[in-house]
Amino acid sequence: MKCPGQDSRFWKPGDIFETRCPECGAEVEFFKDDTARRCPHCGHRFVNPKMDFGCAAYCPYAEQCLGDMPAELAAEREELFKDRVAVAMKRYFKKDFRRIGHAGRVARYAEEIGKEEKGNLGLILTTAYLHDIGLHEAERLHPGQADRYHEETGPAVAREILQGLGAKPELVEEVTNIIGRHHHPGPDDSLSFKIVFDADRIVNMEEAIKAAETEEQRAALIQRIRGKPFLTLAGQEVARRVLREGE
Repeated sequence: MKCPGQDSRFWKPGDIFETRCPECGAEVEFFKDDTARRCPHCGHRFVNPKMDFGCAAYCPYAEQCLGDMPAELAAEREELFKDRVAVAMKRYFKKDFRRIGHAGRVARYAEEIGKEEKGNLGLILTTAYLHDIGLHEAERLHPGQADRYHEETGPAVAREILQGLGAKPELVEEVTNIIGRHHHPGPDDSLSFKIVFDADRIVNMEEAIKAAETEEQRAALIQRIRGKPFLTLAGQEVARRVLREGE
């Protein structure tokens, strides 16, 4: 059975259209199921500007359905995957809204830092959403010591979630490797590790400042935090902003 979205029997007026080439401005005809076309005037190949690639973020048959996907679509597919990871994280934590909120804030800062550092946002955000996913299992195995052991328990839980979502093996390996030591940087850390580390440190810093009971405690905490190192320039800048806002 052909996907209804790609079956011409279900098409409507406007599903065959013309758009201007972004290089030379010539008119290029597109069918709605074209992933990309080459401009007959200048030869530039570009992605269909009206195509909805949402299904390609999760469908295991995307390549067969859409054909030879251009690089732009492959990148978009990986980035869209993080939305499904976010949903899976929330389902796993259920009513643990504190940890859901923490993961969401880490992902938000990781995205900001990742854009500045030109990182792989699909990998970075997937890791950010799952970086503390081992906490519940650590609490079960080591009551009262979850923070100490969740790096050990996290990779297995993350692996199960990612494999269930159909993640590529190389993405699973990169994400679980970072999760397994996300509080322990080393000399050979990848850019993705550094970005997630900085984002997590910023959120932990932010939460500690908000939890301070007096102005004196808050001021002392901010002063102590100022000396902590960050692994990226963008992370350092975001941390400075958060500290200014906390003062």
